[in-house]
Amino acid sequence: MSKPAHHIFVCGSFRPTGAQGVCHKKESSHLLQHLTMEVQDRGLNDVLISSTGCMNMCDNGPVIVVYPEGVWYKHATTETAEAILDSLEESDPLPEATLFV
Repeated sequence: MSKPAHHIFVCGSFRPTGAQGVCHKKESSHLLQHLTMEVQDRGLNDVLISSTGCMNMCDNGPVIVVYPEGVWYKHATTETAEAILDSLEESDPLPEATLFV
């Protein structure tokens, strides 16, 4: 795989102690799976999806971050994920609905 144009990170809230935090409890794994399947279904070969350790934004989880734009989303849902992918697919600005301010 060549360098992706966009890299989407979904907080998996894994911690060094082995505990899992708020994002995991709020179904961030479902978001990860949804994004992965949607990227494949849409043929977005230049978008990479990854799970992360805890991003320490627990009050705002689940959290999604899109790079290289550096855009952070709080309280992410499948609708948030769809809007992000729609904007990347159409080369539009990323949606602002649940941005960190």
